[in-house]
Amino acid sequence: MSAEMQIYNTLTRRKEPFTPLEDGRVRMYVCGMTVYDYCHLGHARVMVAFDVITRYLRARGFEVTYVRNVTDIDDKILKRADENGESIASLTERMIEAMHEDEARLGVLPPDQEPRATRHIGEIIAMIETLIDRGFAYAADNGDVYYRVRRFERYGALSNRDPDEMRSGARIEVDEHKEDPLDFVLWKAAKPGEASWSSPWGEGRPGWHIECSAMSTCCLGDTFDIHGGGPDLMFPHHENEIAQSEAATGHRYVNTWMHAGAVRVNQEKMSKSLGNFFTIRDVLEHHDPEVVRYLLVASHYRSPINYAPESLADARKSLERFYHALEGVALDGMAPDDIDPGRLGGPHSARFTAAMDDDFNTPEALSVLFDLARELNRARKEAPDQAPALAAELKRLGGVLGLLQQEPAAFLKGGAEALPIGEAEIEGKIVERAEAKKARDFARADAIRDELAALGIILKDAREGTTWVFEKPGD
Repeated sequence: MSAEMQIYNTLTRRKEPFTPLEDGRVRMYVCGMTVYDYCHLGHARVMVAFDVITRYLRARGFEVTYVRNVTDIDDKILKRADENGESIASLTERMIEAMHEDEARLGVLPPDQEPRATRHIGEIIAMIETLIDRGFAYAADNGDVYYRVRRFERYGALSNRDPDEMRSGARIEVDEHKEDPLDFVLWKAAKPGEASWSSPWGEGRPGWHIECSAMSTCCLGDTFDIHGGGPDLMFPHHENEIAQSEAATGHRYVNTWMHAGAVRVNQEKMSKSLGNFFTIRDVLEHHDPEVVRYLLVASHYRSPINYAPESLADARKSLERFYHALEGVALDGMAPDDIDPGRLGGPHSARFTAAMDDDFNTPEALSVLFDLARELNRARKEAPDQAPALAAELKRLGGVLGLLQQEPAAFLKGGAEALPIGEAEIEGKIVERAEAKKARDFARADAIRDELAALGIILKDAREGTTWVFEKPGD
């Protein structure tokens, strides 16, 4: 089974057959959030991408151990806590709770383990001591500890950079305490009043890169199957993780490196300075979470995503097509296993599996769902006895992507409970409009449609009759 899967490995820059270290078991680590602020759309991209990967691997029968860390000590955290006049613990706990709320709303399953840097200080110090003992690190006279980049011969392989070119062509911060400008910090001496821990080099705290090396190997072993993260982490963070971990353990660190694509807003890089920076909760104030998730799933995980009003409108229309196909189809006679989103099955699953086995090709997998929805629509009219099985398969395969698990009416009319008009009154307006059209009073019929549209109630005329959906302003 596993030999049929192909995953693009950032390290080798090609798709490779995926064979886990242990048959039937996958160990995966993904770099999580630095919890000094609310999660933004870039975080959502990584959350959802690796949630889909985890769901699919489990649906294929793998036992997956998914670890996603939390960085809860960092320069940005110290600065923000000081600005807010609150403790580091108060800030990080508040942001972790908000992160969990955001990911739950996006349908992201919690990782199996969520290690925090501050709870692994002992392992971090032990790894740094090993690096010093092996000549890969050194303690400076200011209490900092640095990694000797040039001692690690394969440095730059992941990001395809040459250390000599990095030194000559890049702006590198000059630090008189370093042996070489390329060296990076493993342990930072504490400034007066800063949070710190005792170490053989004095009071201080870990550097960012060493935290992930220590947490990942602690949770998954010296070598594991998949390491993932956002596109901005490839260099220097993941490059430094490889150097630290392999120098400390003497073993290959990771077999497959995976990086999600970036999020752009109206074709521009998302940036606070450009005024196009959106937190997850900002976006979910105006859009159904499943619409946002669909937008993130509809592009291949390695591709960039453009976040724009028209992109969200297209995502909603796609979901409406699925939910309209499912609407009114009774699944009461189906066994629970038939609609279990945690497994594959049914006549369309072979195409779905082939798409996902090809480096988790979600756009192609969604095309299978569209074909299935069209078949379901035909069955509703021509072979109603086949509709429940097709609807169950659509929900099951959609569930592997974390989609289509709402009741159709709940999605199609979601948010309508806040309207100043009830469903009975809406249905009455629809009847009144039909009567006006029958009487050829098209001006009155159009006025009713416009009146409802102003409230966000969009009428859908079809041969079978008129239905409606609710679209929040801004959708």
